[in-house]
Amino acid sequence: MPIATDDRYNTLEKSMKKLGYDKSGLIEILHTAQETFGYLSIDTLKFIAQRLKLPYSKVYGVATFYNFFRLKPKGRHNVVVCLGTACYIKGSNKILEKIEERFGIKAGETTSDEALSLLTARCFGSCSLAPVMVCDDVIKGKVSLENPLCEIEEIIK
Repeated sequence: MPIATDDRYNTLEKSMKKLGYDKSGLIEILHTAQETFGYLSIDTLKFIAQRLKLPYSKVYGVATFYNFFRLKPKGRHNVVVCLGTACYIKGSNKILEKIEERFGIKAGETTSDEALSLLTARCFGSCSLAPVMVCDDVIKGKVSLENPLCEIEEIIK
């Protein structure tokens, strides 16, 4: 989409102007961009680099360093599988494998129809419920190793 006709770039421009186009505001500007666009596209990162007079590699480096930032659109539904020690011992790695196989994506990816994003986390602090996954911000504990997909199939209907 051309930048000139996309009002979201005007929102981003206002944010940068408010910060005086100061390079030290890069992380705040990336947050604004992600809130505005839903993720950080290559075009958006280039736009920010140009406006802040920073090398694209610097902007890209910051965007990829922090886990909060996404370079691809998020799915309509999100599943996060805990890979912390308690969950891993109780088979969360096998749960993750089943989900990856069923939806044809790896952790950190989104299905081609953007229905589902699959992520992992180190620990949710719900070890007594291991194995745990979060489906659209709802914690699912003691997830079945036999059929972890029923939890997911329920949310993407």
